[in-house]
Amino acid sequence: MLELRPNCELCDKDLPPQSTEAQICSYECTYCADCVEKVLHNVCPTCGGGFAPRPIRPVKAWRPEKKLGLLNNPASTTRVHSRYTLEEIAAHVARLCQLAPEAR
Repeated sequence: MLELRPNCELCDKDLPPQSTEAQICSYECTYCADCVEKVLHNVCPTCGGGFAPRPIRPVKAWRPEKKLGLLNNPASTTRVHSRYTLEEIAAHVARLCQLAPEAR
């Protein structure tokens, strides 16, 4: 199950569970669409992979016997921040942004 991190790891923008702006890499690093497009250029600063829209977890357990939904599986409240400086991120992005995610 996805962790559903509450913020952009770069600009710290709030990304609640229902946000359509949240983007994740395959390791669940979470960034807002604006940072992914304008700063990261679809390059995860941690793994070098690309991003995809984070799925929306339904609030309601539509199959109550499965105990699904946000009410049973809440989003994380732990804010996460990239451990890399903007300079390190820029160098990493410059190395990889010309390669398609599937070629990295």
